[in-house]
Amino acid sequence: CEQGRNFNNKIWNAFRLVKGWEVSAEVEVPEAAALAMKWFESKQNAVALEVADLFSKYRLSEALMAVYKLFWDEFSSWYLEMIKPAYGQPISKVVYDTTIGFFDNLLHLLHPFMPFITEELWQHIVDRKDGESLMVSLMVAPGKVDEAIVQQFEVVKEIISNVRSIRLQKNIAQKEALDLQAVGENPVAAFNAIITKMCNLSSIAVVEAKADGAAAFMVGTTEYAVPLGNMIDVEAEIARMEAELKHKEGFLQGVLKKLSNEKFVNNAPAAVIELERKKQADAESIIKSLKESIAALKKA
Repeated sequence: CEQGRNFNNKIWNAFRLVKGWEVSAEVEVPEAAALAMKWFESKQNAVALEVADLFSKYRLSEALMAVYKLFWDEFSSWYLEMIKPAYGQPISKVVYDTTIGFFDNLLHLLHPFMPFITEELWQHIVDRKDGESLMVSLMVAPGKVDEAIVQQFEVVKEIISNVRSIRLQKNIAQKEALDLQAVGENPVAAFNAIITKMCNLSSIAVVEAKADGAAAFMVGTTEYAVPLGNMIDVEAEIARMEAELKHKEGFLQGVLKKLSNEKFVNNAPAAVIELERKKQADAESIIKSLKESIAALKKA
């Protein structure tokens, strides 16, 4: 199937990426990589324990999905990006060896479902002796799971995703370094090195109030903001947001019209009505945010 083919390609490309790095024992471990290694070790341990439990209950499809998500979402999409050295630069041998260890464990977890590609890559990820086989090799037993760092990383990933969305929405080039403000407090300040690397930031600061005209977002109960300064065409951005505001207001009117229809409210399933009310709440929240952003840009 196409999904299986794409996953095979993902595994192969991750292997090529890692094996293509120049390794140096003289390079120190960057702070971002040290944090990433600590996180992924716990994440992998947690999934390995989950998979063992699912195997014991013969829930094989769920076990496969858990490993699939670990490799695709966590290892390839996040971990490798966090530890990847700058273009043309070598990677720390400590980071490389740790990553090879993670890859070895992932191949063990995947082997029952994908025996051929995992055996092939396992034979080449490090030098093997004649007769060695992944099929009969022992996987390292899962170690301790640091639940705190696993949970904190979900917050970190959400912050990174929001900053990247702002870049995309505002058409700000990746090479342009941004500032990030945390209003009141920054509960994941210990992971600033990763956020800085993944978002190309020049600073992360805790402030009492966000800068005028900044693009803001919420993660949990903390508000973050990216000051835009002269990075955008203010008039064009106001025009874009006013057009979006008009669209959202029209959408909200349609939802309110439906909810004010007694026949619809009396006959529609409760779940459908609840969905419409959620649409109303979401639209009202977006409209409020757009109006505030437009006002801030006009004042800036």
